[in-house]
Amino acid sequence: MSVSLLLGLAYLISELLLTVTRRSRGRTGTKQDRSTLRVVWLVIMVSVAVGIYVTKHWPAAALPHQRSFEFAGVVLFVAGLFLRWWAIITLGRFFTVDVTIEKDHELVERGPFRVVRHPSYTGVLLAFVGLGLSLGNWAALLVVLLPIGVAFIHRMNVEENALAGALGSQYTDYMRRTKRLVPFVY
Repeated sequence: MSVSLLLGLAYLISELLLTVTRRSRGRTGTKQDRSTLRVVWLVIMVSVAVGIYVTKHWPAAALPHQRSFEFAGVVLFVAGLFLRWWAIITLGRFFTVDVTIEKDHELVERGPFRVVRHPSYTGVLLAFVGLGLSLGNWAALLVVLLPIGVAFIHRMNVEENALAGALGSQYTDYMRRTKRLVPFVY
């Protein structure tokens, strides 16, 4: 079994576990997801499938020293999943896979949230950089990352609008103090 397939399966299992255990139940919160969860899943599935196709059918875009890129990909993937789960555990009951604002929602600024507003998404995107590198093809890396990045930016916009609406200036002040995904950059 290829390394990229193993990474993809690890991601899928991780996300299915979250979907089963952390989907909002609608009892105390207001769903504001605007179908972003479905869009993100669809974009991920299509992007990864096309990335695998590109890897197999465009060998001219193969990266040199593929074993080195594969190793780097595994390291980034594991670091990304670690960051995602650290963020999820830090948020506790306020984390749901679908954008939901609880009646007693609070701004969390501890752990990785001290540095960036969306460390869970930073982790996901880092994991997909790792998955893309493990494919060993620069074109496949782009095909995987660009659409998934755009889908997560759209989701962040929806999430930030919901949080700003619920928490007001407390959240907009937090937005001014922190970057979205990459400390000191974006």
